[in-house]
Amino acid sequence: MSDLPQHIHIVEEGPREGFQIEPGPIPTIDKIALIDALSLTGLRHIQAASFVSAKIVPSWADAEAVIAGFTPRPEVEVTALYFSKTGLARVLAFRDRLAITGSISLAASDTFSRRNLNRDRAAQVEAMRQHVVAHAEAGVPVTRLSIQAAFGCNFEGDIAPTRVMETVADGLHLAAETGVTLRELSLADTMGWATPARIEQLVGAVRMRWPDLRLSLHLHDTRGLGIANAHSGLQLGVACFDSTVGGLGGCPFAGHPGAPGNIASEELVLLCEEMGIETGVDLDALIEAGRLAERIVGHPLPSAVLRGGSLRRFRALAS
Repeated sequence: MSDLPQHIHIVEEGPREGFQIEPGPIPTIDKIALIDALSLTGLRHIQAASFVSAKIVPSWADAEAVIAGFTPRPEVEVTALYFSKTGLARVLAFRDRLAITGSISLAASDTFSRRNLNRDRAAQVEAMRQHVVAHAEAGVPVTRLSIQAAFGCNFEGDIAPTRVMETVADGLHLAAETGVTLRELSLADTMGWATPARIEQLVGAVRMRWPDLRLSLHLHDTRGLGIANAHSGLQLGVACFDSTVGGLGGCPFAGHPGAPGNIASEELVLLCEEMGIETGVDLDALIEAGRLAERIVGHPLPSAVLRGGSLRRFRALAS
C-alpha cells in the first residue's frame, strides 16, 4: 500500500555537483547565471558550491566568488558543501548569504570512504566528531546524517542493509555523544546501485528502527533506474530528494568515468506532477534552466525531459 506525500522538498544540487565533474573550467559568471536562473523556478533549496580543496576539486577554486555573486532571494535557501574545519570557516564568511547547518557524513563502504575522503570508517567517525565540535564552537546546528554508498559500491559490491544500519547507528551514537539532535537521514546511492526493490528494503528497515527520522534520498541515474527509484521512494512516503538540473554531475571518486549523475530535477518534477504531488516548481522554467546548463557545459545532458518537454505544454497545444 502506498503512502504518497502531498508535496516534496527538492534540494537542487546541479551547480555544486554538476560543475565539479566537468573536464573544462566553467567561468564563474556562468555558474552564477545558472544559480540565478534556478532561483526563479520555484525551487526552495539550491546547493550552490563546494568549499573544498582546490587541489582535489579545482573546478571549485572560485567558490567564494560564486557565493558573493549570485542574487539572493528570500524564498530560496542557498547552501554550500564542505567537509573540513577549513571549509566551515570559509562558509561562515558568508553567513549573510548562505543557510548554514551541519551534517554528519559517513560511508557504508570503507573503500569509498578512503577514495573520497582519504579516511577509513573509524577515522571518518573521529573526523565527524571533530566536525560536530567545530560547529558547536561556531554556533551552527548539526541536524542531518548522510550515508554514502548506501545501496552498493563499485569497489566492494553489494552493501547489505545491515551494514547501512550499523553506519546509521554509528552516526546517531556520535550525535548522542556530542549532544546534537539529528532530524534527517539521507541515504545516498552514490554509485548507482539502487533498484526499486533495494529502495523498498532499505527504507523499510530504516523506518522500522528509526521512525522519527525524516528520510531523504540522493539517487544517481548510473544505470537508468534513478527515476524508477524515486518513484519507489515516493510510494513509500519519502518527501525529500536531491536532484540536479538536466542530470548534471556524477561522483569523481566512484571509479565510473562518464556515468550519469543525479536524477534530473525536471524528470522528478514531471513524475510528481503526474502523481498529483506538489513540488512548487514551474516545470517549463526549470526546463529552460536545464537548457542553459547544457549551453554552459557545451554538451547534451542526460535528462529526457529537456528534449521531450513538459506534458502540460503539449496538453495545452492539443486542446
